[in-house]
Formats: sequence, C-alpha cells, structure tokens
Amino acid sequence: MKIKFTKMHGAGNDYVYINCFEEKIDNPSALSIIFSDRHKGIGGDGIVLICPSDIADAEMRMFNLDGSEGAMCGNAIRCVAKYIFDNNIARKPVVTISTKSGIKTINIKEDKGKFISASVNMGKAVFTPSEIPMKAEGENFIMQPIEADGKTWLCTAVSIGNPHCVTFVDDVDAIDLEKTGPKFENHELFPDRVNTEFIKVIDENTLQMRVWERGSGETLACGTGSCAAVAAAIACGFCKYDTPVKVILRGGILTDTCMKDGTVIMEGPATKVFEGIIDTDDL
Repeated sequence: MKIKFTKMHGAGNDYVYINCFEEKIDNPSALSIIFSDRHKGIGGDGIVLICPSDIADAEMRMFNLDGSEGAMCGNAIRCVAKYIFDNNIARKPVVTISTKSGIKTINIKEDKGKFISASVNMGKAVFTPSEIPMKAEGENFIMQPIEADGKTWLCTAVSIGNPHCVTFVDDVDAIDLEKTGPKFENHELFPDRVNTEFIKVIDENTLQMRVWERGSGETLACGTGSCAAVAAAIACGFCKYDTPVKVILRGGILTDTCMKDGTVIMEGPATKVFEGIIDTDDL
C-alpha cells in the first residue's frame, strides 16, 4: 500500500504527518513503529494523523515511536495548524483542532499569506495528583522528593494534556538521560508513565530544558513539556504569571506564558521538511 506523507518538525520535534482527509490508515500504531525508524523507515518521533472532525477544523491523533497513542503534543499541533492552513483545509487566522485532550485553539501568524508561527491555547496546568495521574496524597506534588536512578530528585508533577514530572537541576547537559529517563518514565508513582523535564533556571524569563518523553525517549523539543516546565517554575517561585518565558530546547526555542488562572499559551515555529510517498509493501 502506498501512503503519501509530509515530514514536519516543531523546534526539532519531528513527526511523519498523514492527511487522513485523503488517506485511510488501518493500523497507525504499527505504522508509527515502522515509519519512525531513522535507519529503515522515514524517521521521526512518531506519526501524526490529520483527520476530519465534526467539532473542529481537524482532528489530530499522534502516535509515539513505540506505537503508543499520546493524548497531546504541543509541537505537533502547531505543525497540524500549518498543514491545514497551507493546504486550504482551514485557511484562516484562527483554527481549532480536536485532540484526546480536548479542542485546542491556534492563532496563526502569517506574512503575505505565508505561515510564520503559531500560538496555542494549551489549556490549564493541573497540579492535582489524581488528575495527572499520580499516586500521591494531597492537593499537589510540588518540590517533593522522588527516588530514581539511585538519587533523590526534588520534583513537581503537573499535567497539561500529558503527565509531566519537572525537576530543576544545575546542569541539564550533565544528565545521563538515556539512563535516568526510563527510571522516571516507568516510575511506580505514575500509572500511565510520565514525561520528564530536566530544567536549569537561567533567569526569571529563561529556562533551559531537556526532556525524556514517554514512548519516544529524548526528543529535541516537547511543547506540553515546555508548558509544564513554565507552570512548575512559577509554582516553585522561579518565574512569574502573565510573563512570557523562553524555553531553550535542544531543537529550538518555545515561548510560553502561564496566566494566573493556570492557562498556558505556547508560541513557536512549525516547519515542513519534505513530502513523499512510501510503499508499505517494501518495508
């Protein structure tokens, strides 16, 4: 079977995008494993299906490179917004995209009809353990110890469409993420696994971040992760509400603003890399 695809990335967080207005995909989990392979497939952090929706301009379904389906991806949703804008599925300044974490509203910045960037209302950051979900008592889990990889880490748990565990460190580049990341991802405190952000506070307006994503490993960027990092930084007293915070990732920079009601607005780029046709019978 031949499938048309588009390779896109948001700050280096790359996925294989498939237009399901035109294509029919029967087993996206299996395809994600095959397509994501950087040596034998197309290569990426997973696949994203751009589907018709009765309640929004389009529906986004994203699958990690291990085949598991994710609830939300901040970098991917900007790319979906660019795709439906560029391909006249919804060519307008404000688009809506349905996800497993609800309908998201995306404002598109353009110049002479060309997509420049997008800002996304990511919803509210949630700190209640039962809603993250996390096996912990109390109203929140902020700057509390977690034992992982033979060390004690002060962590803040937050959900913004996906579960996140944020820990502040002195040097993000010194972390052996291939070793430490899986210890957090599969920690017994997180029944649905967890994304983990290792954050260095540069100043109250700037964070440096590395991320280990459940189902994908280390990625160059994570949109929900950067939002979680900013919300956690405010909860821990490092940053301020209603103030844009630059999050420096290995793949680029995202700018997130957390409002006093917990709503986080994320702004960043979306880039088309190439288009192609893959014959699954050859794989």
